[in-house]
Amino acid sequence: MPTYDFRCTACANEFEVTRPMRATQDESCPTCGAPAVKVFAPVTVAFKGSGFHNTDYRAKPVDTSSDAPKPEPACPAASGAAGCASCPAAGTATD
Repeated sequence: MPTYDFRCTACANEFEVTRPMRATQDESCPTCGAPAVKVFAPVTVAFKGSGFHNTDYRAKPVDTSSDAPKPEPACPAASGAAGCASCPAAGTATD
């Protein structure tokens, strides 16, 4: 059975009541007998591990460790093969 927190409207006494969920919500203060209201508190829930939207669909962190420029692909003219005439590597090929 769930436990509910209540606060008295007259004397501000806070108390807990354990009862079935289908029971009536009317409660009176055990100290003074005045009506009491239910106290709502935030529930602490931590979604850890796989299977939750928070962990599975979060943006992946960007890898900043490889900031060095990537080498450009080799030009076919640089290896002696026929390439484009405007390529600067075409003039450096040795025959």
